[in-house]
Amino acid sequence: MNQTSQIQTTDKDTVMSEPTPLMSWADLTNRPKAHPTKTVRTGDGKTDIVDVWLPDEPGPHPIVLMVHGGCWQKSIADRSLMNYAAEAMRQEGLAVWNIEYRGVDEDGGGYPGTFQDVAHGADSMRDYAEHFDLDLNRVAGFGHSAGGHLITWLAGRKNLPDTSALAVGTPLPMVGVVNSGGLADLEVSEPLTLKSCLADIKDKLTGPASNIRADPLSDTSSDRLLPTGIILYSVNGEKDRISPPALCDSFTAKAEQSGDEAEAIIIPNEGHVELIAPGSNAFMEQLRVLKEILHVN
Repeated sequence: MNQTSQIQTTDKDTVMSEPTPLMSWADLTNRPKAHPTKTVRTGDGKTDIVDVWLPDEPGPHPIVLMVHGGCWQKSIADRSLMNYAAEAMRQEGLAVWNIEYRGVDEDGGGYPGTFQDVAHGADSMRDYAEHFDLDLNRVAGFGHSAGGHLITWLAGRKNLPDTSALAVGTPLPMVGVVNSGGLADLEVSEPLTLKSCLADIKDKLTGPASNIRADPLSDTSSDRLLPTGIILYSVNGEKDRISPPALCDSFTAKAEQSGDEAEAIIIPNEGHVELIAPGSNAFMEQLRVLKEILHVN
């Protein structure tokens, strides 16, 4: 797939109307917030915690492995920002495994702690699969913003060199990933996103160069870990100021060049918040893609 898709959201009668204002974070967070079916602890660390969302119907359940954004900073967001999206997915028959991780602004966060946390959070799904009747043959990744970087990193971590401090555990297989307004390619993203989101914290996130790791991006930036061997969808809002559509196109092109199947989808007239706001065109398109990946009617 080498062509960017653009979802049409207007018709002949609405083309000339005033554009709908972009959603703010308050537009999302002021909505009633649902609560997960269960919260489990996967270790002794403060952030070794996962929210589990289970459909009402019996399993085995297809699973969305979910990673929240927030510019890799817990002072900006934690996993509960994804509750709205998780509940909407649950209602559509998808189980959600919404993981937490240390931000760069927390003790032990950054390199390597943030990456080790998301790896552990993903792999720990195996320990609970039987209890929650989860279908480990149908796991799709969904990560928003900084979470888009981390979910694509999870998809490629099997390609980490053995010498990397991030090469821990046995990677959980996925059948596909939705990179939702993600900053997957750190080098390309740095000048295009907010300075406070990446440039100001990049050294903490990627860690220092060393004799065995001359380039700090070599094991931290998702584009360096391609190919993943699974399908990669990158979805961006046309008016996204945090993750501009150019990032969607760039990462998709690199994925295709590596041999991966990949598709870029640009949603007209929507921004960053809409991507995780149930009911938006962006969210509904991503839900469609996830259900397609997981073979859910």
